[in-house]
Amino acid sequence: MTKRRSRGDGGLHWNDKRQRWIATVTVGYSPNGKRIVRKASGKTKTDAKNKLKELVRDHEDGLTLASSHGYTVGQAVADWLAHGLAGRDPNTIRAQTSLAKKHIIPALGARKLRELSAEDVDEWLTEKATALATSTLRETRSILKRAITRAQARDKVKRNVVLLCNCPIGQAGRPSKALTFEEAESLLIAAEESPMRGYIVAALLTGARTEELRALTWSHVDLEGDPDAIPALLPHINVWRSVRATGDTKTPKSRRSLALPQRAVDALRAQWRYQVTLRAVAGDRWSGSDLVFTSKVGTALDDANVRRDFRRVAETAGLRAKQWTPRELRHSFVSLLSDSGVTIERISRLVGHKGTSVTERVYRKQIRPVVQDGATAMNRIFPGAGA
Repeated sequence: MTKRRSRGDGGLHWNDKRQRWIATVTVGYSPNGKRIVRKASGKTKTDAKNKLKELVRDHEDGLTLASSHGYTVGQAVADWLAHGLAGRDPNTIRAQTSLAKKHIIPALGARKLRELSAEDVDEWLTEKATALATSTLRETRSILKRAITRAQARDKVKRNVVLLCNCPIGQAGRPSKALTFEEAESLLIAAEESPMRGYIVAALLTGARTEELRALTWSHVDLEGDPDAIPALLPHINVWRSVRATGDTKTPKSRRSLALPQRAVDALRAQWRYQVTLRAVAGDRWSGSDLVFTSKVGTALDDANVRRDFRRVAETAGLRAKQWTPRELRHSFVSLLSDSGVTIERISRLVGHKGTSVTERVYRKQIRPVVQDGATAMNRIFPGAGA
């Protein structure tokens, strides 16, 4: 007579319909009292016994896995995209979805998650390093790591093998550039007859981020100032919002008020007149928003709208339009100020950084860190022979 297995050791039986040995083990009970059973199968009794031992061991170790052994990497990534990005900025969701669908799912998506190995991930990262910039490669690895972490928390897999894999160095990304004075002047002239005039002038002459300008409202624009105030209040914009999901600026330090040079005041007044015309033409189709920079019916601009229209102006200015992006107006602001002798501390405050280290790290190619105060003082104290 066959000896009965001890309770908790699971069961093993032959399934005629499937022509396979089936291993089963009870791992607990649902809130309504129904048994939770995990199953595995094998072509031979030995295979099924080994899988049964694995199920029992996992259960004893507190690693009760989901019954679906066919759960794939693609399913884990899709689940994370659907539920793990809740509340994030739409642009972030769009970018991370694109990376996942382009670089993770085609390469690893069909692999069963429980069979994904560190070697698989290492090979995938090494291959991607030949085509992706290091920053993009790190972000793509992070997406896979977070997707598997979510699956792990839901008992789909024992461990996250991505944590065992370092991210290799990828390709050098396209470095940001800054306009020279001549290029900047050409761009400003080319923008005079463009609907993008106000945006380009404000970005280049204030250093505001593109996400901040797209969220700028007329209620946060003062084109008159108060010359009778003590001290006098110059025309300015209040950079207090952004197009991020929360509506907040990138950091608390980024929330700032920026005085406007006259050229920017003139451009924003022209933008107001242009928008009055747009309202009249749109009529009932006008969205009623208070945004400074909008579409022809008053709706908010997205980054693609801004990039497309900016490049049209750049082409008119004689620049290689595809080599420039709107965010480089901010880099140009930093570069032009640095060239004119403005200190890095003042530049840091104007661009809304927490401190000078961020400004130096991000804009290191635009900053001219030649500190002249010491040399000037020493020349006065110890004049040379030719003095």
